[in-house]
Amino acid sequence: MMKKLVSLALAFVLCAGLLCGVGAYAAEEEDDLLAAIQEKGVLTIAMEGTWAPWTYHDEDDELVGFDVEVGQYIADYLGVEAQFVEGEWDGLFAGMDSKRYDLVINGVDVTDERSEKYDFSDPYAYIRTALVVREDNEDIASFEDLDGKVTSNSIGSTYMELAEQYGAMVEGVDSLGETMQMVQSGRADATLNAEVSVLDYFTQQPDSGLKIVAYTEEANLVAIPMRKGDETASLREAINEAIAAMREDGTLTELSEKYFGSDITGSEEETGD
Repeated sequence: MMKKLVSLALAFVLCAGLLCGVGAYAAEEEDDLLAAIQEKGVLTIAMEGTWAPWTYHDEDDELVGFDVEVGQYIADYLGVEAQFVEGEWDGLFAGMDSKRYDLVINGVDVTDERSEKYDFSDPYAYIRTALVVREDNEDIASFEDLDGKVTSNSIGSTYMELAEQYGAMVEGVDSLGETMQMVQSGRADATLNAEVSVLDYFTQQPDSGLKIVAYTEEANLVAIPMRKGDETASLREAINEAIAAMREDGTLTELSEKYFGSDITGSEEETGD
């Protein structure tokens, strides 16, 4: 009888030890997003899908764009499948906060405010902000002229924040097309957006009746945000390695020239005028 009790006790201890090991492994995975991603084999990437040429739908309604291919490269580098989820701009970060998305890859500018809440990868592109008005608008020629004017911009975007800094009253919308349409119709005096996106829009809409009147002097850094903390430390390191690999093998330059017609992936000094 005593031997049976000892055996049962040993079995209980062994079982408990194994369970503890499984629990520790699970906890370790929970604390390491890269390990969790590689375990499930899927990297979930959030983007708008309406902001050409970063993320948009082609004539066959396929999701394409500069950031789509950047995201696919990163997923391939990590050895997992890329799962792209589309949504409105102001919901992308909320989805990442709630852990529905692993990353947001959508031409995201690095700002002091965002850096307080998120950790960013190394920059992979550099862009200036363009100020757009109607061709017949003679009242706005600089960012300083936005004081007291109405602009249209994506809700929660860097461009919305910049317009407000110059004293504009901002009408929040969901897409680049809507911002342009509001200026065309006179419901907004101006809009601010990425130079490359505006030029692409002008290419697609040559009779838009809009013009660029000013650019920011310095280029904005574009990088990939992720949740802040130790949970994403190894993922951030791996993404930085992927970005470095894209630079080294020429992929970043190739993709930039494919979608933007020029290389916006160099240094800030190289891209700014």
